[in-house]
Amino acid sequence: MFDRSPTDGWTTCAQGHRHWGLAGAAGLLLHRPGPDGVEVLLQLRVEWSHHGGTWGTPGGALHRHEPAVDGALREAGEELGLRRADVVLGPGSVDDHGGWTYTTVLATPVGLLDPGLLELNAESVDVGWFPLAALADVRLHPGLAASLPTLRPLLLP
Repeated sequence: MFDRSPTDGWTTCAQGHRHWGLAGAAGLLLHRPGPDGVEVLLQLRVEWSHHGGTWGTPGGALHRHEPAVDGALREAGEELGLRRADVVLGPGSVDDHGGWTYTTVLATPVGLLDPGLLELNAESVDVGWFPLAALADVRLHPGLAASLPTLRPLLLP
């Protein structure tokens, strides 16, 4: 079904949380200006995945020695069919849990980026743009929900 990496697997951080990715993980948070303020592109995670049924960034386990930016772009390519040429990369934000990190790489789309034209793989049920102001009403991946206070100031004004 999926190509496995030696860094695919579960680990427990210093905070006692269980995480996927023995070398950490990364995801891509696309954002753009919208009619009601900043919008973010989120994917609906398939039920069988960790925190399935929640909306989050396309992302996943890093490969050994893989830079977080490369891992986030690789995962966005696998899960949504996005290419590096589709985005303009911005800053990254590291959520360090002690022994395990998740890096959120921010980016903006080069063009309009219609979610209906993206190529979802088996890990993604749906994808869409959400107004940042409306995320309180969305069932978010718990890691993304916890990181939002840090990520909000990094997004477009």
